[in-house]
Amino acid sequence: MARNAPGKHYRSGITLVELFQMFPDNATAEKWFVQCRWSDGIQCAYCDSDNVKDNATHATMPYRCRDCGKRFSVKTNSVMHASNIDYQKWAIAIYLMATSLKGVSSMKLHRDLGITQKSAWHMLHRIRQAWKTDTAPFDGEVEIDESYVGGKEANKHAKKKLHAGRGTVGKTAIAGIKHRETNQVNAEIVDAVDTPTLQKFVVEHTTNDAIVYTDQASAYKGIPRKHQAVKHSVGHYVDGQAHTNGIESFWATLKRGYKGVYHKMSVKHLARYITEFQQRHNNRWRDTFDQMTLTAKGTAKKQLKYADLIA
Repeated sequence: MARNAPGKHYRSGITLVELFQMFPDNATAEKWFVQCRWSDGIQCAYCDSDNVKDNATHATMPYRCRDCGKRFSVKTNSVMHASNIDYQKWAIAIYLMATSLKGVSSMKLHRDLGITQKSAWHMLHRIRQAWKTDTAPFDGEVEIDESYVGGKEANKHAKKKLHAGRGTVGKTAIAGIKHRETNQVNAEIVDAVDTPTLQKFVVEHTTNDAIVYTDQASAYKGIPRKHQAVKHSVGHYVDGQAHTNGIESFWATLKRGYKGVYHKMSVKHLARYITEFQQRHNNRWRDTFDQMTLTAKGTAKKQLKYADLIA
C-alpha cells in the first residue's frame, strides 16, 4: 500500500462479505459475544462468581450461577439486557456503527436489520452507552475549543423560536480537548462558555505540565497552564505550534453527522451522540475487528432501558 494512500489505509478492514462469513448465524455471533465479555472464563452476570454451570436447560439463559442461583446469558446485565434482537443483528449493528464515520440513522438500521425503527433507535443508543468510558487528563500539547450544536432559529417552527437573536441562540455549548501526540479527543456539554466554566474544563482535562492552545476567547486568559492563543477574529489561524485545527476538525465531523445523518440531536440525548463521535474518532486507528471487539467488551454492566431512555 502506498504511503500516500487515502484514509487510515494501514488498518485492516472487514468487507460486508467477510462480515457475514464471520457471523453466518446467531449461534456463531453469540459465541463471539461470550468470548469478548468473558475471555478468561464465564462469570456470573450478577455476582461475578466463576462457579457457573453452562449448557443449562433453558431456552434463553444457558448459564446458572451455583453461588447466587440466578440464570443468565451474555446479554444479562449489559446494554443488550432483555433484548429480543438476536446476536447476529447486534454484531452487524456494531459493525455499521464502528465503520460509518458520520453515524447510522435509526431509519437505515431499521431497514438494514428488519427491525422496528423504535428498536433500532434504542439499539443505537445502547451501543453509544457501550462506548462510554472515562479518560485520564491529557499531558503534553493539547488543543481546546468550544462549539455549539442545535438547529438554526430561522429554521424552527414559530412556536419553538426563542426570539432572542441569532447565532448561538437556542444551541447547546460543547467544550472539547484534543491531545496532539495521541490524537485522542474528549468532549462534553458545558453549561456556559464563561471563564469559570471553561477554565474548570481545562484544569479537569489536563495535567499541570500541559501546553494548552486555544483561540483568543477571553475566558481562557489566566488559565493555570502554559498557554498560547491564535486570534481568529483577525484571520490569524496558525502561529507556529499555536492553532486549534485538530479539535476543529473533530467539530466538523460531528456536525456533518448532525446535518447529514441525524438531522437533530436533542439536548436530552446529546451526551451520548458526543460519546459516539468521540469514541469513533479515538479508535479509528484500530483494525475494524478490534473496534468491534472493544465495543462488545464495553457492553457489560451498562444497561440502558427504553423506559429510562424516554423518561
